[in-house]
Amino acid sequence: MSAHPVTREFQSSFDFVFDPFQITACQAVEEGKGVLVAAPTGAGKTVVGEFAAFYALRQGKKCFYTTPIKALSNQKFAEFVAKFGEDRVGLLTGDTSINGDADILVMTTEVLRNMLYASSSTLTNLGAVVMDEVHYLADKFRGAVWEEVLIHLMESVQVISLSATVSNAEEFGQWLGEVRGATEVIVSEIRPIPLYQHMLINNRLVDLFSNPGQVNPEILRLEREAMRKVRGPRDRQERSSGSARLSRADIIEKLQRENLLPAITFIFSRIGCDAAVKQCLQAGARLTSPEERVEIKATALRYTQNLAEEDLEVLGFQDWLTALERGIAAHHAGLIPSFKGAVEDLFQRGLVKAVFATETLALGINMPARTVVLERLVKYNGEAHVPITPGEFTQLTGRAGRRGIDIEGNAVILWSPTVDSATAAGLASTRTYPLRSSFSPTYNMAINLIARFGRERARSSLDSSFAQFQADRAVVGLARQLRKNESAINELAKDATCHLGDFGDYARMRREIKDIETLLSKRDRRKTFDSRQRSHLESDLADLKKGLRNHSCHNCNDREVHARIAERANRLIRESDGLRKRVENRTHVIAKTFDQICQVLAHLEYIEGEKPTTQGKILTKIYAESDLLLTETIRLGLLDELSPPELASVVSSMIFESRSQENLSPKMPAQNVTNKLAEIATLWARLESIENEYCVKTQREPDFGFCWISYRWANGHSLQSVLKGSDISVGDFVRSTKQLIDLLTQISGASEKLRPTCKDAVKRLDRGVVAYLMGDQ
Repeated sequence: MSAHPVTREFQSSFDFVFDPFQITACQAVEEGKGVLVAAPTGAGKTVVGEFAAFYALRQGKKCFYTTPIKALSNQKFAEFVAKFGEDRVGLLTGDTSINGDADILVMTTEVLRNMLYASSSTLTNLGAVVMDEVHYLADKFRGAVWEEVLIHLMESVQVISLSATVSNAEEFGQWLGEVRGATEVIVSEIRPIPLYQHMLINNRLVDLFSNPGQVNPEILRLEREAMRKVRGPRDRQERSSGSARLSRADIIEKLQRENLLPAITFIFSRIGCDAAVKQCLQAGARLTSPEERVEIKATALRYTQNLAEEDLEVLGFQDWLTALERGIAAHHAGLIPSFKGAVEDLFQRGLVKAVFATETLALGINMPARTVVLERLVKYNGEAHVPITPGEFTQLTGRAGRRGIDIEGNAVILWSPTVDSATAAGLASTRTYPLRSSFSPTYNMAINLIARFGRERARSSLDSSFAQFQADRAVVGLARQLRKNESAINELAKDATCHLGDFGDYARMRREIKDIETLLSKRDRRKTFDSRQRSHLESDLADLKKGLRNHSCHNCNDREVHARIAERANRLIRESDGLRKRVENRTHVIAKTFDQICQVLAHLEYIEGEKPTTQGKILTKIYAESDLLLTETIRLGLLDELSPPELASVVSSMIFESRSQENLSPKMPAQNVTNKLAEIATLWARLESIENEYCVKTQREPDFGFCWISYRWANGHSLQSVLKGSDISVGDFVRSTKQLIDLLTQISGASEKLRPTCKDAVKRLDRGVVAYLMGDQ
């Protein structure tokens, strides 16, 4: 019998030849090893994940497939149902549960983390876990969840990690080997579809590179020409738009002529995406045939069939459908899932030809295009406009090139005075995107670990994190430099030895004299002296100068030579002091944060010795960002007397984050709600002062921007009346309501007293546009 028979059987079910990295990875899985696959977007990493599920079934075991976002989980679920049959595949995403006892379960990573902490019976007979988009552990908001799973998953479970190309895959694989056992690292730099980079300038599409790494001279000539035109017009509006830049409709038309559709144009703003669709419609763009329009309309109606007529009006359904029928659509978080699902489906089938999207589309959703267009190379990160990183550039342009359809992919960067070839070339040619851990303990993580292992073992388990692994590796380099410095200092000390006396003491006095003279000079310039300070310093300076003249080394013939050597030694001593501080800051850095978290928990009596108290057990079941604030709210009984709509309204302050700071005094519902929110704001301020005392900062200030809307929705008002006068999109409304439902479900599991009210609130919220993900469910 040949080696790796299951791999061969699995391969035979596909109608294309596997790439070498796919074969190597599948064989490693069949050998029972952990596997890390790092490969470009579109290279076919998910084949390895599919094989892990296939192999687990052959072994009579379960396989969990985890993803970072619900949309990707929904997509994987559909693919796996087609591959393995609907009776063998389930979906768990927090707000959706389908066939939860299936052998193959697709889920978001948080669901698996929560299962581990709850010691869920669903984990029984688990053979393998696939962690798709594992590079997401660098995400500063949610990345810690990936590490929690990798650290605490049972040793018997085989882990298959799928990552975008990262430059430190070996380092990450080494860490996986330490925490998970034997792990094979398989890196592929090869894109199955070659990617060509272009710039669109003066209505001309020009190759960015003439040779690898060398910017095309023709672009440089066109750029100079375009800049002269931009500087020429006196009209500010004409100048800012840049005469070398086409309208969005013109760009789509040009791509159509060049046979470069379907295309995704990345615009880093939802408003920009919607405006682009509108501009194309106003310009009369039409990219579809009559037959395609019929198919598009049928698909759109299928996805929206369960939505009420009045809700469709609020959603701007008619305009959306008109754009779709012309082959044009937007894709961003402000759209409801039904609309996004329809766009993804139609784009994959080649019926929608031009999509204007925010970067969320680049997060692993299977929507490859022939061409990717980038309008700008900066984006708003929630705090400021920052340049996109080479890793983000690669992730975005990685969508170009459809395997099995295209022979090449194309990335088009639109030239403007702020988007030049040098910046574009720098992003396109950089191949270093290291994976950096963002792991940091939270209250919920700490209390769950204490509940499972006790405080001391929990603390030591955090030393297994990738964050600590990276910190320790940095410490190794710092310690090496420290040893080199110490050795050099000793050598210099020998060279500065004076036969007349202690030259180290003499050098110290010279430094002190220099420091005082510098200080006197600076303060004279700034005029910040009072007479007593000056007198005191001048007295010290006179004493030091006298002591220096009387020092035995003062008359040494080699005094200045020794002084220069001593100064070099002193610079190394100062550098070493800084290195020691950096080592101290990185040693057990995660465990130290855990200790600070535990101090807050002990202060609030959530833990006693090695175990959680009664209120600590409530915290183990609350996974929200404002975990401690919400648990304290429950403990103090602030939610006890609320009606279901009032409860939904108050709890929404823990999940919502206003997109703008404009509405600083949002409309409030009933007086009862207003009173409770005031108490919660006071409680947050008290917790913040406790956190400050222990040098911790985790609890986000409650946000009341969704209180009125959630209260009205829970009271049965229509979507139109609920959103009237609000700047919240329907997509944001649906997503925030689903997050609220998820949090109310957590409260229901944590507090028996609040359970009936929570369940009633969930029932009231989960209706209409919120209840329907897709029209065919």
